[in-house]
Amino acid sequence: MTTKTKVVRSGRKTSRREDRPYQIALAFFLFIVLMIIVIPFWRVVVTSLTPLNTYIQGGVPYFLPLRDWTVEAYKQLMTHPQFGKALTNSTIITIGGTAISLFLTVPLAYGLSISTLPGRRIILMLILFTFLFNPGLVPAYLMVTTLDLQNSFWAVILPPAVSVYNTLVMMSFFEGLPEELMDAARIDGANELQVLFRVVLPLSKPIILTIGLFYAVFFWNEFFTPILYLNDNDLIPLPVLLRNILISASFNEFVEFNAFSSTFIEALKSAAVLITMLPMLIVYPWIQRYFTKGTLVGGVKE
Repeated sequence: MTTKTKVVRSGRKTSRREDRPYQIALAFFLFIVLMIIVIPFWRVVVTSLTPLNTYIQGGVPYFLPLRDWTVEAYKQLMTHPQFGKALTNSTIITIGGTAISLFLTVPLAYGLSISTLPGRRIILMLILFTFLFNPGLVPAYLMVTTLDLQNSFWAVILPPAVSVYNTLVMMSFFEGLPEELMDAARIDGANELQVLFRVVLPLSKPIILTIGLFYAVFFWNEFFTPILYLNDNDLIPLPVLLRNILISASFNEFVEFNAFSSTFIEALKSAAVLITMLPMLIVYPWIQRYFTKGTLVGGVKE
């Protein structure tokens, strides 16, 4: 026993020594990737806090002294008369769009995960066809205008409500759940809706939160669709408002505030980027522990 133990321990030590160069190389590579991400992000943060006189003297510094920074760019953006309304609109679009998308995606993915579903292959082929061949902007615009959805949040929420990619990932996750649990529920007299809500969904928290995050990020960052369909200024979301402010500042038309009196256009741009990123940065850590599990289990089948 003692000899065998020594051999096993010796083998483990040898294996660890052989893996050490690989681990060092991997750590170095990940550090480089981290720097590629962190340095531009830090540059944006510094730019948003750089005062005009510092910018005029030497441009944007790499590190701001504790006494030489200002939040004037954030103040000018967040004190805009329409900022609160635009933030509310973005919140409504994000929460409503995510809820509706999950409400449609979950039953669709669950139905497609049932191998005995009549016409399953045909339905799946039709869904994949829409994924491979996008009809384009004109049919979507004609559909929205025909349904008279302009100047309403429905024009932003309904057309992209179901993502084929998210549906396929969730379907794969449902297929990996133990079939015995669902069969047991059916034997006890549960119908498919009861199986979905009482058996499948309680086991699907990781994938629901993961796909919900995908939808939330998409709707929060939605930019082109509101410009296309929302002509009422009281309905525009936050990204569109920030874009309008930056365009006005670029042409020195920042009527509510004189952008060039206390800050500069690059600081406004950087502040706008960070403001739009902040809500997702706050939400992500709460569901990060489910993110990897939901993606891996939904994308890989044993």
